[in-house]
Parts: sequence; structure tokens; C-alpha cells
Amino acid sequence: MFDEDGSLDPLLKFLLYAILALAIGKMLWEWLTKDVSRWITVDLWGLIADHPWWTGFIAVGALASLTLLAKLLSFLFGADTYTYVDQDKAYASNAPSNETADPDVLTFRMKQLAAMTATGFEQACAELLARDGFHSTRRVGGSGDLGVDVSARDHDNRLLILQCKQYAVPVGSGHVQKFNGTARIHHGADVPIMIGLNGFTQPAIDFAAHHELILMGRPELKKWAHGRHLYDVLGIPSTTQ
Repeated sequence: MFDEDGSLDPLLKFLLYAILALAIGKMLWEWLTKDVSRWITVDLWGLIADHPWWTGFIAVGALASLTLLAKLLSFLFGADTYTYVDQDKAYASNAPSNETADPDVLTFRMKQLAAMTATGFEQACAELLARDGFHSTRRVGGSGDLGVDVSARDHDNRLLILQCKQYAVPVGSGHVQKFNGTARIHHGADVPIMIGLNGFTQPAIDFAAHHELILMGRPELKKWAHGRHLYDVLGIPSTTQ
């Protein structure tokens, strides 16, 4: 019924509005005609009984049209919108989790991140780093990226290497092992972070802990996407905090 961001599902919202509109329309019809009961019990029912197949086709078509219209309205009015902030005004505070995010700060909803392409997801992570005040931020992901989707440097000039996994299932140990083989050895990462939109398997978590890799699962990603600083979410010390 509700998204994890707390908003009502767009399709359900549309259907509720449609039911409310029909109820108001029915009341107006009764007030104008004073004979709506006969129209429903005699005229309408007679039409359905005489033409059952056509009635079924019309009902199915109307339902399909309402569903498509609801999805279109959801797409057009805010399903994939977010706010940009000038990098010179980037958000770098250590705000408590119970505070409401500044409306001028770049944020994403989890359903937005899930709906993006893989490239779009990587770009969103790069933009969140820029929001938090990291510099030299760039998206590297693509063919031959050798485990680097996004790179940046913090105020202590430490190199962050991010690998962003937008999988619909938890990321397995094999992917974490590959990341471990390139993040520090090949790229010289000071802070290697792997992001899993839907978390990680337990073997992947155990492997990362043993090799001191930082994993960002769904709960941490949600906090970061909703406005908290990356280092605050992950508990990484910095001279700027």
C-alpha cells in the first residue's frame, strides 16, 4: 500500500481518487434524475444481460486503460524527479537521522534508484558523492572498468572506489571477491565501497569483513539517498566531521 519512502502507491492513489469521483458523480446523478435506481436495476442490467460479451470486453478495456493512465500519471508527475544542488553548496553536514532533509539537497527515493538503468544508478551515486562534498568525482563504469563504477576523493585526499550493484537479489560472494582483487591492488583504493541495492548474501558479508571491504546494503543506501552524509552512514572517520 505504501512505498518504503512513506508515500502512497501512485496506482492505488489514482484508484482511490477514481472511486471518490464516481461516488460524487453518483450522488449528483441521483440529485438530478431522481430515478437512478431504475436506471441501474432495469436499463443497465438489461443492457448487460442482452450483450454479456461486449460488456466484458468494455469492462476489461476500461480497467486496462485506467491502469495505463495511472502509470503514465505516475511517470509524469514525480516518479523520477529529484532536486540538484550546486556543488559549491554541497551537503556535508553530519545531520541526525531524525531530521528532515533540506529541500535544496539532492535526494533520491529507493523506487527511483530501482527504476534507473545500471548507468543511471552509477551516475546517481556519483552525484550523491558530489553532494556530500567529495571532489574529483566521476563515473567510470562500463566495459573494461575493472571493478570501478565511481571514483572520488574526500577532504583528506583519500581515494574512494565504488562498485554499484543494482541487482534485484542480494549480491553474492563471487562479486565481492572480484572487487577485492581490483579495488586496492589495481586501483589503489583507500576506501573501497561496494553498494548493493538489495543487500548482500551472508558469505559475501563474511568475506568483506575478513578483507576490510565496506559494504553498503539497502538500509545504508536509503539513509544516504535520503540526505545523510556517506561517512556518517558508514561510520567512516574524517577530519571534516
